[in-house]
Amino acid sequence: MTKTMIKGVLKTWKEDRGFGFIVPDGGGKDIFIHISALKGASRRPITGDVIYYQIAKDNRGKYKAVNAHIEGVELTQDEPQLVSSSNTNKMVAIILGIVAIIVAIVAFKFY
Repeated sequence: MTKTMIKGVLKTWKEDRGFGFIVPDGGGKDIFIHISALKGASRRPITGDVIYYQIAKDNRGKYKAVNAHIEGVELTQDEPQLVSSSNTNKMVAIILGIVAIIVAIVAFKFY
């Protein structure tokens, strides 16, 4: 994978299939880009967008764009996870504790 970001222009985009091709500013062969390379983009790409990307080889030895972003397009923030698994475990423990206290109170009233 290239370490530096490369600049290019989105030449084609197949919205229905989620991929297209970038023309690198420095010339050379068009570079394949899949929608998954644009993680966090606040909108889908359109033909003519300026794209910054790195290049990597896919499992068939072909070059593709990775770690890409669209010039001037905000990145979305990951939505905060309201309940993580550790918080869920804590909540379950608290609920079980409360249930145990209620059971103890009810049992104490009847004895």
